[in-house]
Amino acid sequence: MENYLLYPMFSMVILTLAVGFLTVKYRIASVKTGDISAKYFRLMDGQDVPDIIKKTTRNFNNQFEIPTLFYVVCTLYISLGIESFLALVCAWLFAILRIVHSYIHITYNHVMHRMLTFFAAFICVIILWVDLLIQAL
Repeated sequence: MENYLLYPMFSMVILTLAVGFLTVKYRIASVKTGDISAKYFRLMDGQDVPDIIKKTTRNFNNQFEIPTLFYVVCTLYISLGIESFLALVCAWLFAILRIVHSYIHITYNHVMHRMLTFFAAFICVIILWVDLLIQAL
């Protein structure tokens, strides 16, 4: 089971890259259609922007917030050689919930659905950290 947490970590990297590519795709499309000026992207200010630009940009930025705690805790499990079935389950749940969160955010953006998936993923990270501390003792 060594390095078993690499897979959910890699799925998060793929999610971040996918959201990043979507963000760039929608930005380029919006400039081409004239919905937004390319000058807007100098400071990300001074113009109303289409919702899809706001959603993809915010979602991309989200990939560098709570997921950072996820990457750190998973890396610690691996570097300390700690194997935990609970950690494996929570890591995969976190990754799946973050994928669902991104889908909700970028598509229909229902705030309650988004909040529930965010909160559930956040709980997974908390459990990972608590389990790590218990396992490391």
